[in-house]
Amino acid sequence: MSTGTVFHKRTEAICASRAWRQWSGFSVASTYSDFSQPEYAAIRHAAALIDVSPLFKYLVEGPDAEHLTNRVFTQDTAKMQVGQIVYTPWCDQDGYVRQEGTVFRLSDDSYRVCAVEPALGWLDRNTVGLDVTITDRSDALGTLALQGPTSRDVLRDVASGDIEALKFFRWMWSKIADVPVMISRTGYTGDLGYEIWIPEDKATTVWDALVEGGAPHNITPCGLEAMDIARVEAGFVLLNVDYISSESALLPHHRMSPYELGFGWAVKLDKGCNFVGREALQRAKNASVEKRLVGLEIDWLPLEEIYLQAGIMPDLPLAPCREPVPVYDRNGRQIGRATTRVWSTLLKKYLALATIEGDFAKPGTEVYMEITVDFQRTSVRTHVVKTPFFRPERMRA
Repeated sequence: MSTGTVFHKRTEAICASRAWRQWSGFSVASTYSDFSQPEYAAIRHAAALIDVSPLFKYLVEGPDAEHLTNRVFTQDTAKMQVGQIVYTPWCDQDGYVRQEGTVFRLSDDSYRVCAVEPALGWLDRNTVGLDVTITDRSDALGTLALQGPTSRDVLRDVASGDIEALKFFRWMWSKIADVPVMISRTGYTGDLGYEIWIPEDKATTVWDALVEGGAPHNITPCGLEAMDIARVEAGFVLLNVDYISSESALLPHHRMSPYELGFGWAVKLDKGCNFVGREALQRAKNASVEKRLVGLEIDWLPLEEIYLQAGIMPDLPLAPCREPVPVYDRNGRQIGRATTRVWSTLLKKYLALATIEGDFAKPGTEVYMEITVDFQRTSVRTHVVKTPFFRPERMRA
């Protein structure tokens, strides 16, 4: 049975929609009102406050903490500075992605690992022969994502320290309402934003301070649905939606390598140590990619024509649709699947993330996505595009 997060006393009181989403045994608001668009608008035009506390958080510490993280992750954690964060996948021995997440370097011999799904067993399995301790801190820390163009203004007013100096994918210690917190320049929206890591017993104190202090900057509590729209625009993948973890894939061809997912930049084959999956990844780098995750833009005029021929207006998903649909070539042969699709009110485009055969993955390639109109299946022309669909300069500013 699911339970509320450490912010539930506040989120339950304002969740007029009663729409809750289950995430790792917790109930998190999907939307606070009946419609997610005002919450999404806060992400892109003001400041959104999003409860992401169900993230799994592990403390890795000890003389061999660097050795373990370098053994497990494809990034080179030995090159990380204290205060730095990296985004990284981790793979099985065959070079297929189990999961991806963020790694924080806390000190010379300690790291924090954050993941969407449990990873403790995998980390522990790779500690053989190492002097290292792993502690599950998932319940000890509440986490809020503060995202949007006025998020820095909010923190400037309520948090201690030099917020202006905090660079992209760096973290700092701070205080909010006299509560010690960690603030990181990270997020899942593809916009200017921060994540705030809070002792669980002080969670509501920090929430209240942010809501009160952020009022002049139009801070808005937002649910996961609005964040889901933003992450599609940003081209960010979601585990077990846009790709299947290799540990739970039912069929071998469901597994994907970092290169197929577009994570090749995060695979450091030349780092000075061996790591899980390295030999397989070396082979994969030098081989042709059989499939690739891409962005699709659905062409408006042929889409509109299909609906008008049926005598109805286009009905497009304003909330992300995660039901996979086939993608075909121009001859009607299935070449992949679209995994998440949504109408972007910001870009005025119908967008999708899809996994298709590598021969069709070049930007500009014409492919066809299945749609259902008036209870009949048909397909509409789309074009492969490079992701992200949206990436404002302020994200890294």
